[in-house]
Amino acid sequence: MRTSIATVCLSGSLEDKLHACADAGFDGVEIFEPDLVVSDRSPEEIRALADRLGLSLDLYQPFRDFEGVRPDQLEDNLRRARARFETVRRLGIDTVLVCSNVATATVGSDRVAAEQLRRLGDLAASYDVRVAYEALAWGRFVDDYRRSWEVVRLADHEAVGVCLDSFHILSRGHDPAGIEEIPGEKIFFAQLADAPALTLDVLSWSRHHRLFPGEGAWDLGRFVTHLVRAGYTGPLSLEVFNDVFRQTDTGRTAEHALRSLVWLEDRAARLLAEQDGGGAGAGAATAGAALDRIADVDEPTGYDYVEIKAEDTGEVEVVLDQLGLTFRGQHRTKPVRLWSSGQARVVLNEQHARDLEPHLAGIGLGVADAAAASDRARALAVRAAPRRTQAGELDLAGFVAPSGLEVFLNDRRTETRTGVEPEWAAEFGHGRPGPAREIAAIDHVNVSHGWDAHDEAVLFWTSVLGLEKPTATEAAGPQGLVRSQVMRTGNGAVRISLNVAPLDVAHPQHIALACTDIFAVARRAEERGLPRVPVPDNYYDDLRARFGLDDATLGRLRDHQLMYDRSAAGEFWHFYTPRVGSVCFEVLQRTGEYDVYAGDNTPVLLAAQDRLDRGRR
Repeated sequence: MRTSIATVCLSGSLEDKLHACADAGFDGVEIFEPDLVVSDRSPEEIRALADRLGLSLDLYQPFRDFEGVRPDQLEDNLRRARARFETVRRLGIDTVLVCSNVATATVGSDRVAAEQLRRLGDLAASYDVRVAYEALAWGRFVDDYRRSWEVVRLADHEAVGVCLDSFHILSRGHDPAGIEEIPGEKIFFAQLADAPALTLDVLSWSRHHRLFPGEGAWDLGRFVTHLVRAGYTGPLSLEVFNDVFRQTDTGRTAEHALRSLVWLEDRAARLLAEQDGGGAGAGAATAGAALDRIADVDEPTGYDYVEIKAEDTGEVEVVLDQLGLTFRGQHRTKPVRLWSSGQARVVLNEQHARDLEPHLAGIGLGVADAAAASDRARALAVRAAPRRTQAGELDLAGFVAPSGLEVFLNDRRTETRTGVEPEWAAEFGHGRPGPAREIAAIDHVNVSHGWDAHDEAVLFWTSVLGLEKPTATEAAGPQGLVRSQVMRTGNGAVRISLNVAPLDVAHPQHIALACTDIFAVARRAEERGLPRVPVPDNYYDDLRARFGLDDATLGRLRDHQLMYDRSAAGEFWHFYTPRVGSVCFEVLQRTGEYDVYAGDNTPVLLAAQDRLDRGRR
């Protein structure tokens, strides 16, 4: 289906927005009236610019507070409408959004509203314009899309139809299945927005907290299936009021927005196919033909590696040795070294890293079909990550996450004397084989990014690689709240924690290594001189109160500066290394079915890390 976006979604001037939408790949835009009012370009100039950019102008909005009024007010409203229709024709737009009356309605009669919309339809038709009537969630009398359709049905005018907005329907808890009862030709326009689950008045919720599809709590894929089954053939258009998006880079936000629509269309097509397979018949297949599909992708099978980059990675090598990882060798053509233990592989990269301190630069993920995953990423307009290779080296498909993290995909494995390994590991040589150690795998990585990239990052990981997004959490740090959203595969083989730190706070990124005997790892690390992030005695007093741990267990934990958590499913032990550059390591052990992250321990870590950082200064 055609894609469109309201200019209200983006920052910048109207001209900036049009250029960004065209560059991102949108088919058209909705012109938000205030954007035109403040522009120094005439409607004719805006129309000509859109033509040059290959954009259709799909909708002019909003026209407010028209219906349900006294006769004298109606005449003034028709005067306002005439002026707007003249502007709309200068723009070359054929559809105007009319919101249900909020401020001036005094008559709650559907028949009166229909009669007045019929008058508006007559006027619109004289300008070759259509009226798309939308039920606002906070409308004075009409706040339900089913009632707006009843008003349109009673108006019985070819120039009057409905606009269906997912926010206004889903925020009120209305069932969107009734969309299928509206004739497709009377659905003049469809606007889409996701939103987080909030307990808030709908006006504030709408004006500040809408999200792009896939980032909130609603099943917009199913919403679109109802539109398609009804026979709607117009564009899928985004109308997202969001304080963040109206401050961020215009071009990047437009790309982010289009990615959400590509993902949504694919999601809806899959739902229709499932319904058809379940016996819905040819109707679903016919409806689904209107939607574009992108390549299937299976969730990642696990971590191939994590990559730390710096001008000098020597300090990181010391920490890895103290934790018990083994140096596996130098890459045969690049200044890159590999350390590993079990299935945990850490790549240290000094290539093109002048003046850079150690930081988490990339991850490698095992996938079933790297080519299909790469095709999907391209369809979602994800930026590719360049990687130079020479003859005989494995060419990995890669792309860049919103945080700047490079993600590479690999489906090539080989049998070695120590087990199954990724083929690229053979490119490293002159290392030393090491004994089996307790560290077995990468449990998760912790990625930090700015407040302005969080929603984009959530969409990136769900849409590109199909990761799940459990409920977000918050932890109190010395400089404010740290928001955390874990993205994960269903089986937990890949977990990525996305953290948003307070403004101007350098929140460390960390790599969590899973082990089979955390006390053995801790003892060896101490013997090799690894300093530990100090845990205060008050924490251990609190553990006694929370879990009733005996003195012997508390003593072992305190001796090794270990932290602890317990749930009904199992237990969790962990410790952290001091930060090197912007990265640190966590060593953890899970027992039973423990599957979370000891969130109550996070404030202790943040405060302890802050004390270490202040000591460095």
